[in-house]
Amino acid sequence: MGVTTTIALVVLLWAASTALIFFLDSLPQRTFKWSMIGATLLLAVSFYSVWAMRNDTSTFAILASFTASIMVWGWMEMSLYMGYVTGPRKQSCPHGCHGAKHFGHAVAVNLWHELAIIAAAATLWSLDNQMALWTYVMLWLMHLSARLNVFLGVRNVSAEFVPEHMAVLRSFLRKRNMNPLFPVSCIALTALIIWLAFNSGSQSLPYTIAATLAVIGLIEHILLMLPLPVEKLWHWSQARKRPPVPPTNDTTKLYTGFLGA
Repeated sequence: MGVTTTIALVVLLWAASTALIFFLDSLPQRTFKWSMIGATLLLAVSFYSVWAMRNDTSTFAILASFTASIMVWGWMEMSLYMGYVTGPRKQSCPHGCHGAKHFGHAVAVNLWHELAIIAAAATLWSLDNQMALWTYVMLWLMHLSARLNVFLGVRNVSAEFVPEHMAVLRSFLRKRNMNPLFPVSCIALTALIIWLAFNSGSQSLPYTIAATLAVIGLIEHILLMLPLPVEKLWHWSQARKRPPVPPTNDTTKLYTGFLGA
């Protein structure tokens, strides 16, 4: 398979997955249980597929393992934003809370979700499928980087994609023109892209997939800081438009991109 075709497939799958999650998340809350049942069935099929193709190095197996890992990550995103796997803390952070205490509260809001991510990573590792594990770990690292950047403060993110029952997340995120972690994240992603591009060798397909994901992650990071209405890119994927979130303080924005949410 050519490099261009591989890149196109990765981008298409990422965009379709993101749009589908936004669409399901914008439906009435009564539909969430059915969405999660379907996603959980796909999760089980994905884990089985990863196991079944653990020793297969064909193009089909590599692409299928990549797709299965994307489905696993999609379950993680849906379980958080639909409110099924979150954390022990359900209250917003009070005004004036900052420092280590503020960070601890933010961790508590997402704790079960982060532990679920780790459990899925351990499961994929035990299934001995490198393509699936690579994909998942890259999504996880870019997710973690984006979340830390949003916590520290970024310029251009929108809370309108966050359902009201998860509004607690907004009080732990800041709107700022820059934060110290952002350039480090972008440099690290750029270095990873360069390393993947120059070390593909005989495994060009897995490296091309990984590099494409890294490029998408870098673009998503850059969009966090651009003074553009980026949220309009995904308006078409919404089943119903949520009203704008009125600003109450400097913590009313939340990043919801698929890779970094």
